[in-house]
Formats: sequence, C-alpha cells, structure tokens
Amino acid sequence: MLKDRNSSAIVAVKDIGRALAFYRDIIGLQVLNDDPGENGVLTFQTGATRLVVYESESAGTNQANAVVWGMEGDLVDTVEALKARGVVFEHYDLPGVTLNGDIHEAGQGKLVWFKDPDGNILHINEGI
Repeated sequence: MLKDRNSSAIVAVKDIGRALAFYRDIIGLQVLNDDPGENGVLTFQTGATRLVVYESESAGTNQANAVVWGMEGDLVDTVEALKARGVVFEHYDLPGVTLNGDIHEAGQGKLVWFKDPDGNILHINEGI
C-alpha cells in the first residue's frame, strides 16, 4: 500500500512565473521543468522528494504548513542565506518556545517559518 510509495508536496500559487522565481532563485530549489506548459505546473527537486507547484485561484488560503524541510546542523546558516535573498521569517508566540532572532527554539528543536509570495506557509526544522 502507500507505506512503500514515495510522496511529494504540492502547493497552489496564483502566478506560476513569480513562483518559479521564488522557489528557484530565492530559496534555491532545483527546477525539473522550467516551462509550466498548458497545465501551469512546475516540479522542483528537494532532497529525495519533489515539490509540485501549480496555478490555482485558491492559492495561499491554507493557514497551516504547506511544506516542511528537515535540517541537520545547518538551519542557522540556511536562515542567514535565505535572509540575504530577501526572505522574511514569521514569528509566532508558542507555549514553551523561545524566539532567538528568527529561530524558534523548543528544547533541542529549532524551527522557522516563512511564506512564499502567495502566502503559503513554508517551514524548516532541525532537531525535531
């Protein structure tokens, strides 16, 4: 059944060209097809998985995490690199969590959130 199958994340956007620039140029994902074609779909490689981005009028309406990446010892460097490219991080008031700059800390866990141009919430964590 599904436990033996690969999965991927899928994110809705309103402007596929703007999404291409953000996901490829700002956050540095490898684009597998830089021409969305008639169906308005882009596919990015992200580690061993893929992120599919497609055009939809419902883009940005999800108020929960759309995509999450797990880091191993390089979250701080990644945050700094993304900030240098113009990414603005979200800050949340969460019980038992301390905000240290842009990084939320909960015990050994470090977490950050940011949004794509359509408001989709993207999440990176380490030590969780």
